[in-house]
Amino acid sequence: MAAEKAKRKASGEDVAAGFDGKLLRRIVTYLMPYKGWVALAFISVMTVAFLGPLRPKLVQLAIDRHIVSGDLDGLHRMIFWLIVVLAAEGLLSFLNAYLTQWIGQQAIYDLRTRVFRHILRQPLRFFDRTPLGRLLTRVTSDVESLSQILSGGVVTILGDLFRLVFIAYFMFTLNVRLALVTLAVMPVMLWATMWFKARVRDQYRETRKQVARLNAFLQEHITGMRIVQLFNREAEELRRFRKINDEHRRAHIRTIFFFALFWPAIDLISSTALGLVIWFGGVSAMTGTLTLGVLIAFIQYARQFFEPIRKLSDQFNMLQSAMAGAERIFDLLDRDEALPEPEHPVRLDRVQGRIEFRNVWFSYTAPPDYDPRRDGRDGGVDWVLRDVSFTAEPGQTVAIVGATGAGKTTIINLLLRFYEAQRGQILVDGVDIRRLAQTDLRRHIGLVLQDVFLFSGSIERNITLNDPRIEQAKVEEAARMIGADAFIRRLPAKYGHDVRERGMSLSHGQRQLLSFVRALVYDPEVLVLDEATSSVDTETEHLIQNALERLMEGRTSIVIAHRLSTIQHAEQILVMHKGKIRERGTHQELLALEGLYRKLYELQYQEQERAGAA
Repeated sequence: MAAEKAKRKASGEDVAAGFDGKLLRRIVTYLMPYKGWVALAFISVMTVAFLGPLRPKLVQLAIDRHIVSGDLDGLHRMIFWLIVVLAAEGLLSFLNAYLTQWIGQQAIYDLRTRVFRHILRQPLRFFDRTPLGRLLTRVTSDVESLSQILSGGVVTILGDLFRLVFIAYFMFTLNVRLALVTLAVMPVMLWATMWFKARVRDQYRETRKQVARLNAFLQEHITGMRIVQLFNREAEELRRFRKINDEHRRAHIRTIFFFALFWPAIDLISSTALGLVIWFGGVSAMTGTLTLGVLIAFIQYARQFFEPIRKLSDQFNMLQSAMAGAERIFDLLDRDEALPEPEHPVRLDRVQGRIEFRNVWFSYTAPPDYDPRRDGRDGGVDWVLRDVSFTAEPGQTVAIVGATGAGKTTIINLLLRFYEAQRGQILVDGVDIRRLAQTDLRRHIGLVLQDVFLFSGSIERNITLNDPRIEQAKVEEAARMIGADAFIRRLPAKYGHDVRERGMSLSHGQRQLLSFVRALVYDPEVLVLDEATSSVDTETEHLIQNALERLMEGRTSIVIAHRLSTIQHAEQILVMHKGKIRERGTHQELLALEGLYRKLYELQYQEQERAGAA
């Protein structure tokens, strides 16, 4: 049970119960940059909180001092002051409403930006085990749940509390006995509020969890709709969606159930208080121990007194929703898995391109600080790389081949520091990459993946990624070098053509060519190709190979490929098997060894060569 709870907490599905004052203080800190405006809003709220209870007092004075005695001039003066109070109350209420909403939206902007900045800092290990839909929920609906509390929620709560204090003050100054009668129902109301609080918090938390599950399911299945339809799984996935959607509906309805009980109870209690005021006040007025003005003022105060209580209940409702969302947001912010940056990073303005791996061990499942020497060489861990060492000299082309799962792509992930090796060193120009800022490291390396990702927007935007330093002339020059300029010119809007989501308006080969342009427009000293030509047709592959012969010149190139035809001219070929480098050498040297490389070569080309000879 404890292990399961810890697992849910680590995944963001379980959070602490009960009201958390520390959590509320963390929320309020996002108002600190606007504390001057918050102070102004607080003053306006306090003023409104005083002016509201002042109106019944003015009515009482108008009745008892002027209407009863027939003082028309005095009545006119009281009416004038009532108009002034109403006008001031209306003007300040407008100012407060606008100001608090403005402050809240500024704070929400800051919080949402901080959450997204935090997500951008996380390594790929974080995204491997965190569903995308859950992150979307954190940045959107969970942040939005804090909107009301940051948009004057705290200020409004304080204003309502002070309004209660002012009302109580005026009631007790008018008549202590009738004030106690009015407040006699408060213990019942406090009990009802505490009962409601104890139950609705858990329901809000459950509702937020179900929203995250729903978003995660939708994101995953809409993205994978092609697979769903290909294997005729529409009915099954609809059944699963209905189940998740039903759980979300049930959680929401349970929350509504408690509100359906709470609001009638509050109305009944407030109506009871008003009835007691009319009964006791009416009897006192008929016996002459209470003036008519005081009775009318108390009726107004009884109505006013329970209005802020109702509003506080609304604010409490909002606070519970905000707490549930805040718990998840701060749980995400507190789980910072970003790779450590050096305190005094080494600056590489230009690199020669010498890449060296020294005795590198890596596992996707082991923690980053795990040492394979602790329990022997393997330590029971599923190692993807085992004691890998090699060197790529400046300007040299190093090819890495091997079966699927041998660890080829992992080498690229470690070089770019998407993941951290548990043991060993990776050096660029003799400098350990841990001593380099990640942005500086990746600035010198151009990466082209097999699975090309394009953003919605124009072709130019996908090449430059909105970098203002890259001019259009440089983009067009890089496209001509790759051979992509020809198909771009045929598009209706040319470089302004909208590729749509994930580049679906382009063929796979065209997307692959754009990925080359995108990598090379930054003029990297090191070029990394991860299966970059394995999914293109022969004509496109030939086009890319011709361009690569020019582009690799003078650059250190690391090429991962299944097609051995693309790497036969590499100065060094590494053959990987089960996380280790089993063979290394040139194409001819590896063929002469008659080992793993020879088997790969024969599997791919022997039959083709015999067919060609025939």
